[in-house]
Amino acid sequence: MRQIMVTGGSGFIGSNFIRYILNKYPNYGVVNYDKLTYAGNPDNLKDLEGSPNYDFVHADIDDIDKAVYVMRGCDAVINFAAESHVDRSIKSAREFMTTNVVGTQTLLEAARAVVPSRFIHVSTDEVYGSRNKGSFTEKDCLLPSSPYSASKASSDLVCLSYMTTYGMPVIITRSSNNFGPYQYPEKLIPLLITNAMAGNPLPIYGDGKNVRDWIFVEDNCAGIDAVLHRGDVGKIYNIGGGMEVENIAIALKILKIMGKPESLITYVPDRLGHDRRYSIDSSRTAKLGWAPAKGFDEALLTTVDWYKANESWWRRLKQEGVS
Repeated sequence: MRQIMVTGGSGFIGSNFIRYILNKYPNYGVVNYDKLTYAGNPDNLKDLEGSPNYDFVHADIDDIDKAVYVMRGCDAVINFAAESHVDRSIKSAREFMTTNVVGTQTLLEAARAVVPSRFIHVSTDEVYGSRNKGSFTEKDCLLPSSPYSASKASSDLVCLSYMTTYGMPVIITRSSNNFGPYQYPEKLIPLLITNAMAGNPLPIYGDGKNVRDWIFVEDNCAGIDAVLHRGDVGKIYNIGGGMEVENIAIALKILKIMGKPESLITYVPDRLGHDRRYSIDSSRTAKLGWAPAKGFDEALLTTVDWYKANESWWRRLKQEGVS
């Protein structure tokens, strides 16, 4: 493998993945194919500008001619491109269906013309829905609760249909909640960190007891890398951090790290259709030799430190009023 096409590479996970791959494989080349919607930030990869191993293409995944042109010469495609914020999907679902379902299908059509060795579709544990006990495996049925998770579940099924019907070399990864550097400040952990830094209220939905399985973004990147190089075509791989934490506990940890008062926590009306608990079994990915490297507390401290050191990065986004 020498050349990789990464869609949505200017977003949170995509930009971390590109940096991870170029650091680990200095002989690889990466083409970042990104439309640069509100969450696609050129600053995320500004340090790679001018690198001989990195190219950026400003384009929409729904542009099949451009996708085919860029995909030619690439050994693999990693599809990170997606609308991903549940709250936004509740307010306006259409763009989620357009990007996540139609956009993925367009990329698959482009891949049919080019036939890369691997087409990795990056998905989410949210497609499984909520679970009170135990953990979801890749064999469990999908029961998405939000327009966002429904659009991702739909895109997963489209990918699998292209594998069955056309023999496309599709692999799907489903990760738990990611956090770390460069995450857009509308998501829970960066929202709480940046609000605490500014002395603003930390909004917590409902009773704060909703549980998510968290994974540090670099550990997810390592999992996708393992799937890319050692995973089996046609399979689905869960990539979870094994770190289940209640939302209220996260807020309390952040306030303690930052020396801020617990009085900043503000409970707000619960999200519509709010899933209570996510939990996935990652043993299939572990068999590829992968395991998360950072525990939750260590990764959270690393993340807080990053946002402290990069205030100019997130403050501009907050001032634009889009978080």
